Amino acid sequence: MAGLELRQLRKSYGKVEVIKGVDLTIEHGEFVVFVGPSGCGKSTLLRMIAGLEDITGGELVIGDKVVNAVEPRDRGIAMVFQSYALYPHMTVYDNVGFGLKLARTPKEVRDQKIREAARILQMEHLLDRKPSQLSGGQRQRVAIGRAIVRQPEVFLFDEPLSNLDAALRVDMRMEISKLHSELDATMIYVTHDQVEAMTLADKIVVLDGGVVQQVGSPIELYKHPANLFVAGFIGSPKMNFVEVNADKIVGETAHVSGPDVVGVPVALPAGKVHPGDKLTLGVRPHDLVVAPSGAIVGRVGLVERLGNETIVNLELPSGASWLAVLDGDQALKRGESLALDVDPAKALLFDANGLAVAAG
Repeated sequence: MAGLELRQLRKSYGKVEVIKGVDLTIEHGEFVVFVGPSGCGKSTLLRMIAGLEDITGGELVIGDKVVNAVEPRDRGIAMVFQSYALYPHMTVYDNVGFGLKLARTPKEVRDQKIREAARILQMEHLLDRKPSQLSGGQRQRVAIGRAIVRQPEVFLFDEPLSNLDAALRVDMRMEISKLHSELDATMIYVTHDQVEAMTLADKIVVLDGGVVQQVGSPIELYKHPANLFVAGFIGSPKMNFVEVNADKIVGETAHVSGPDVVGVPVALPAGKVHPGDKLTLGVRPHDLVVAPSGAIVGRVGLVERLGNETIVNLELPSGASWLAVLDGDQALKRGESLALDVDPAKALLFDANGLAVAAG
């Protein structure tokens, strides 16, 4: 197995630059997830690592070797695609071992590797079946098994679960996580689903417009987003935002107000904000609590009572809407007034350029 290093990696199609100088270090054994909206460059970056897209500029290092000009088959990688790409006329056994057969691997060695991959993925009982006899989750296991038998240095996954239903996605997330632990492999995974990113990753790379916005652990990105884009992209439901002005600074607490909030306290180091500064306040729905004298007041819109929690759409005076996720079952009625508050340590502020002023 091996780590990777991306040094000012760039990709252009003619005059259009789609990957704009990515610097990234991936350690051996890490599970790294690329996330971002459609068109952000995450799949292109993965394909550059795989050798399926030419590199316009910069260096790609796998292990201790620069591989810019190395053919895909010689990079020590294996890729699992969104489409399973299985041969319909072949059994599972033959699909898993097809690459080994092309490489003229001795039959006994091939058989051993196929059966070991089947054991790891718990699909020994499927080896004699054809793809048409398999469920979506089983087909994806076969595709992963085909990657395992190659014993690559790096596994690449390009949205492998997007064709599965919700229940199967949960099951396969667990399978991939167990696979990572068992193989002690370096894995790079592309998804637009932040739940997959938060549950699978050791490290998340957030991309937008071909630029890395932030790199960090799932909890680091959730609690300390670097900018408005990351704050709005990571977390479900999305973070609530409102434009505010700094009213006053008392010690290490800034008090901010805007059209929809009055005197919300935010904890941050002294000297970061000054009275009169124009800012954006960010509050996660799960951090809002009911408080009779709360600084955030609106009227209850849609209420979703889920038993263990209640999701409330709060209509603010300006016409904007915030979401609040409240603990337990709350018997709220549409149209009634509701006051909410937030722990000053959990509220976030962003400056006029969209950069985080200080972590909550």
